[in-house]
Amino acid sequence: MVERNAPHTAGRVTTAPAGAPAPAVAELLDAMHAIDADGWYPAIDVERPWSSANPHITGEFARPSAIREYLRRELSALIRAGANVTVRASRRALAFDDPGFFAALDEDHVDLRGKKLFLFGPERMALSLDRLWHYCGTPAEAFQRHVLFTNYAMHVESFRERFPDAEGPDRPGVQMPAWHHRTPAGDGVTLVDIGVGPSNAKTITDHLAVLRPDTMIMIGHCGGLRNHQRLGDYVLATAYQRADHVLDEVLPTDIPVIPNHRLNTILLDGLEAAGAGYRLGVVHTTGNRNWEFNQRRTLAAMKGARCIAVDMESATIAANGFRYRIPNATLLCVSDKPLHAAPKLSDGARSFYEASKRRHLDIALSALERVRSDFPDGLPNQDVRASDEPLLGTETQH
Repeated sequence: MVERNAPHTAGRVTTAPAGAPAPAVAELLDAMHAIDADGWYPAIDVERPWSSANPHITGEFARPSAIREYLRRELSALIRAGANVTVRASRRALAFDDPGFFAALDEDHVDLRGKKLFLFGPERMALSLDRLWHYCGTPAEAFQRHVLFTNYAMHVESFRERFPDAEGPDRPGVQMPAWHHRTPAGDGVTLVDIGVGPSNAKTITDHLAVLRPDTMIMIGHCGGLRNHQRLGDYVLATAYQRADHVLDEVLPTDIPVIPNHRLNTILLDGLEAAGAGYRLGVVHTTGNRNWEFNQRRTLAAMKGARCIAVDMESATIAANGFRYRIPNATLLCVSDKPLHAAPKLSDGARSFYEASKRRHLDIALSALERVRSDFPDGLPNQDVRASDEPLLGTETQH
C-alpha cells in the first residue's frame, strides 16, 4: 500500500492507491510533514482514472501542518472516488530572502480557476501562513474551518464568554486579533477582529485563503438605508455594490459578486427561528468612512442599486471569497440610519452594542453548527467556471 523508494526524505515517494483505508491517508500526511521538516516542498500527485480531460493533477505545498485536517478530508475523498495519490519531495524550499521567492508570489501567472486543492503555490502559502501569525497573533494551525469577521471588540467579548477555552493572541497589540474555538477535527470556529475598513478586510482574506476555509461570514454593523428598518434589525446581503475599490485591479467591478446561496439560506432560517427583524438586499461597501461629507455620487449609486445598507468591509470579503472560491455570506446589524436623522453617536452606540452583541453572534454560530452537521465535507462547490475552463465538462469532477 505504501512505497518508499529511497531512505532519505528528498527521495521519498509515498503512495496510497484507490480505496486505501484511513491509515494510508495518515501516512501521506506524515510523509508531507517529514519532507517539509527537511526543507523541501512536498508535492501531491493525483491520478484520476475517471477524468479524460485531466487524469493527472499535481501541486506543491508549504507547511502542510497548517491544513492537515483539510488535506485529510480532500485526499480521503479523492481516494474513495478511485484516485491514486502520491506524495513526494518536489524541490528545495525557498527562504523568504531568496530573490526567487518574491517572483513566485505573483498571482498574475496563476490560473485561479484551477483545482481548489492546488490553488496556491508553496511560496504564496508560506508567506501567508507567516502573515497570519503576524497580523492575528496566533499560529496558522489554530485557525478553524469556519471563520467569522467582526470589527467590534464586543463580539470578541461575547465569543470568549461563549467559549471560555478559546485560544487567542500570544502577544498584545496585534493588528487583527484572532480567537479560535478549536475542535479535534479542526471544524470549529475562528473569530477575527479585522477593525474598520476594506484594506484590512482584503489583507486578512488574502492570507486566510491559503487555509481553504469552509465558510467566511462578516458579522459587523451597518447603516440602514430604508424607512422601515429599525436599529437592531439585521441585513442579509444578497449582492454587493463595490465602492471599496481595493480589489478593482484584480476583480473589475462589473463582475457580479454574490454570497453563497446555501449559506445564505441557512442564515435566513436562523433569523426566522430567532424571530429577528431583517431585510434582504444589496449592501453598499465604501472605502470612505466619511462618505456623508460628499453625498451626491454615493447616494445616487445607493439609490440606483436599491441598497438597503452601507458598510466598509462586506463587499471586500465577498469579492475575495469569489476570487479564491470560498463560500461566504454577510449578516449585518443596523446600528444607525444616516439618511433618517439617526447617525451613529457614542452614547447611543454603546447601549445598542451591548444589547445586540450576543444575539448577533448566536445567530451566526447556530448557522455554522448546521453547516457542520449538514455538510461535514464542506458546502457543495458553487464555482462558476469560465467557458474556456479546461476542466469544464460533464464528467464528475472533484
